[in-house]
This record gives sequence, C-alpha cells and structure tokens, in this order.
Amino acid sequence: MADTAPTAITAPLTADLELIQRIIPHRYPFLLVDKVYDIVPNDHCIGVKNVTFNEPQFQGHFPGMPIFPGVMIVEAMAQTSGVLVGLSMDLVDKNAKVFFMGVDGVKFRRKVVPGDVMELHVKAVRGGGKVWKFEGRAMVEGELACEATFTAMFDLPKA
Repeated sequence: MADTAPTAITAPLTADLELIQRIIPHRYPFLLVDKVYDIVPNDHCIGVKNVTFNEPQFQGHFPGMPIFPGVMIVEAMAQTSGVLVGLSMDLVDKNAKVFFMGVDGVKFRRKVVPGDVMELHVKAVRGGGKVWKFEGRAMVEGELACEATFTAMFDLPKA
C-alpha cells in the first residue's frame, strides 16, 4: 500500500475510455490504455491495452515482424498510473498533466505482438501529492512481458 492515508473519494472500480480521457491528456495515436479495472485508490489498478496490427508504430517496428515497442509498454503502464492518481486525487475533468521523472529497473521478458492483450498492473509505492512512485508489470496471457519502477510528477490544477 502506498504511504498515504486513503482519501474519502469513492472511485469507480473501472474506468472506460471516456473516463480515461477525462483524467489523462493523451489522445490517439498516443493513448495506450483502453480500460482500467480493479481500481483501489492510492494503491493499485490494472489497465488493459488491446494491441492491434493497424496501429501506426507497426509500419516501422518492424516490417514483416511487428513488435510493440518496449518504450510504449512502459508508457502504457505510466498512463495506467495516471488514471489511478487521477481517481485517487479527484482530478477528473481538471486538466491535470503528468510527466515522467524517472524509470528504473526496466526488464523486458517477452515480445508483445498484434493480437495480444496487455494487462498493465501498477502499484503505488509512494504518493499523495505531486510526485508519485510506482511499480509496474505488463502481463500477456499470464506471462510477464515487462517490469519497471517509475516516478511521475502531476501538474495539479490551481485551486
């Protein structure tokens, strides 16, 4: 559990695409999360990315052997974390921005290819204010595809 006291906010247990877009600023072609579920504010959630062949990165990564780029897997975990923070801190419709501060211990364990469904498991290990730290794991069919620890800063709206 993150080292923050739970908030009084009652967050939904799931976030569909419409709610995700009300929390984080990312849009096509860089919105990399289709839904988020198992949301426990200030603690953890699971994002879902359906990897499809018609995504623009597959034109060049790599022709004849499409592989979802590793940096985009890490970004998808970060976007999932942004949804968790947005719901934890009541940032829906508040135009908050999020910025990477650091990424550590990244390991890639298997390829992610078109047709895969990535589950993005993120856990807050520190947070509650502008700076949050997370542990993330990207899973495909129960197999670990990527793991990382990352830190992000949230540009909170002015009161």
